[in-house]
Amino acid sequence: MKLSVVDAAGKPAPEIEVDDAVFGIEPNAAVVHQALLAQLAARRAGTAKTRTRGEVVGSTRKIRRQKGLGMARQGAIRAPHHRGGGIVFGPKPRSYAQRLPKRMRRLAIRSVLSSRAQESRLVVVSDLGLEGPSTRALRDLLAAVGAERSALVVVGAADRTATLSARNLDGTRALPADTLNVADVLAHRTLVMTVEAVRRAEALWGGERAAGRNAGAPAAAGAEG
Repeated sequence: MKLSVVDAAGKPAPEIEVDDAVFGIEPNAAVVHQALLAQLAARRAGTAKTRTRGEVVGSTRKIRRQKGLGMARQGAIRAPHHRGGGIVFGPKPRSYAQRLPKRMRRLAIRSVLSSRAQESRLVVVSDLGLEGPSTRALRDLLAAVGAERSALVVVGAADRTATLSARNLDGTRALPADTLNVADVLAHRTLVMTVEAVRRAEALWGGERAAGRNAGAPAAAGAEG
């Protein structure tokens, strides 16, 4: 399939041919949902912790004698039913990370890229045209391509200039194609990719790596990379 390209001023540039396996598949909403949940779960710190009766500070002495006072039997002050006592079945440090097969992760990325292309929410620019960090220049570029509301700017390789230019723009983030992920794509209204980023995405998730996987078919031996 072909994608339209514009320059930094928003003027049309020559179209480019792209890999259908990356930008032209039928999006798999179920896989995208599972990948998003896995990514959000991995962000959780998992450091919540409560103390049991064996960990709280306090005496182990029996509060009062067992019988003869006409009151309920009591043990140590650290028992869970006392104020300041231990917590029963409270949270403990744990990892919330979910294992997601490599094939599903790649399918999720291809699905969100294809979805953005089908919805006309993917803008390909020849280059950003940033000579140095400039919030104004990037803002003008996004306005020229109609992506000023909320945009994820994807470049081919790590670019400090793009990152610094985007960090002061509300709803805008810049990242390299290698770290493109489902959560960031879904969190922004428009996906802005440079031609270099498109080619990098094809190298990462297209070609032989995508063969036989769009419909969940088993991959050929050795295709996993």
